[in-house]
Order: sequence, then C-alpha cells, then structure tokens
Amino acid sequence: MSTIPAFQSGLAAVQSGMQQLNKNANDIASLNQPGSDVNLTSALVSNLAAEQQIEAAAKVIKTSHDTIGTLLDITA
Repeated sequence: MSTIPAFQSGLAAVQSGMQQLNKNANDIASLNQPGSDVNLTSALVSNLAAEQQIEAAAKVIKTSHDTIGTLLDITA
C-alpha cells in the first residue's frame, strides 16, 4: 500500500518542528549555565517559527485526510 505524499510531507514537517522545539527548549534551559552563549531572543523567535510550522503541517495532514475521505466517498 502506498502512502500519500502530502501526508508524508506533513508528517515530516511536524517531526522537524518538534525537533526544533526540543532544541530550543534545551537551549533555553542552558541559559543559567556558566559560559552559555545562547541568545534568548533567537531561541524564542525560533520557537514561534517552529510552532507555526507544526500548525501548517497539521493543516496539510488534515487536508490530505479529508481529500482521501472524499475520494473514498466518491468511489463507494
């Protein structure tokens, strides 16, 4: 059974966004460590971008799901 490319792209984007959120969380958590060169502003802005990426990817996945449902309804 083949998978839908749009669904795969959406899933990959969600995974990428989650990885970025995890990286930012680790960076923010390390701010109190001596010698930390983390820029809080950059980490927070990157967090917002990752959240938007995940939201957009979720919409791609939902649209892919809805399209498959419509196609199945048409063929049934």
